[in-house]
Amino acid sequence: MFRFLRPLALGLCALAPAASFAQTPDFYKGKTVSIYIGFSPGGTYDLFGRLVARHMSKHIPGNPTVVAQSMPGAGSFTLANWMYRIAPKDGTAMGIVAQTMAIEEMLKTPGVNYKSAEFNWIGRATSNVEITLVSSTAKAKTVEDAKTIETTLASTGAGSPGEGYPKLMNGAIGTKFKLVGPYPGSTDGLLAMERGETDGAFTSWNTLNVTKHDWLEEKKVNVLVQYALERLPDLKDVPTMVELAKTPEDKELFAFYVSGGEVGRAFLAPPGVPAERVAILRKAFDETMKDPELLAEIEKAKLDFVPGTGEQLQKLIAQTAAVRPEVIQRMQSLLQK
Repeated sequence: MFRFLRPLALGLCALAPAASFAQTPDFYKGKTVSIYIGFSPGGTYDLFGRLVARHMSKHIPGNPTVVAQSMPGAGSFTLANWMYRIAPKDGTAMGIVAQTMAIEEMLKTPGVNYKSAEFNWIGRATSNVEITLVSSTAKAKTVEDAKTIETTLASTGAGSPGEGYPKLMNGAIGTKFKLVGPYPGSTDGLLAMERGETDGAFTSWNTLNVTKHDWLEEKKVNVLVQYALERLPDLKDVPTMVELAKTPEDKELFAFYVSGGEVGRAFLAPPGVPAERVAILRKAFDETMKDPELLAEIEKAKLDFVPGTGEQLQKLIAQTAAVRPEVIQRMQSLLQK
């Protein structure tokens, strides 16, 4: 598993040049391209979806109107299924969905009615490290405490990483996380924790650090675990999920699931979009990632920014299917508990 994760993590950091193609500006002129967001407003899926929508038009031949639209539900499965079966296949629809969508397909999670490798992957705005955190008033202060103290967490629905990670840790290393919800998105989960409905919640480190930085400064929360292969410099005292593994089998299991972080905040188009329009969208996306106005917004908001190309994502999604069947079977068993 680690053999392909580390090279891909490095490879996705650089934007490869897009292949040459015949542009068809007349098609997009006067049209509207919709970027659908599979989660409710407030989190980084919504933030990056709207950020790309604001800047991508100038990089698409014909300069169509580009708008962002929310379609939350079922941990973004609602949008993924709609993109797969219903969305227009002419190059006017894009979506941003859960970074674990390919993993959930492999797990045969209920509600999955798509094939990830058949989507046309357009590009990634950033990789993403997600975390579980608890209120400072919670009895559990560390992930080790959570092995002996029942700790309630806000869930964002079956199939979402906000539910998957705690279930895997409960089954593999003996934590006592109890899921409450589902809530429409991670922002709603944070509000639930703030209101005292749960002890903790799930979000990305970037979201917490940018939108709730006062919580960190005032020590209102404790970060229990980060879902990555290696510790972030900002979270050097917080264990990764992979570190918590007790056995080589646990390590392989956890590494497979955290691989979704390499997908991160990625954009896709439906299957069946003509190849030349996929190429147009990929080239426009890569140019958008270098747009000075977009970069200025990234800098001002202090956002994590590790873009990747659609071609690289397409390979990463395909390689997800290479995991051993035994890992899938065990993961399915743990997630069903």
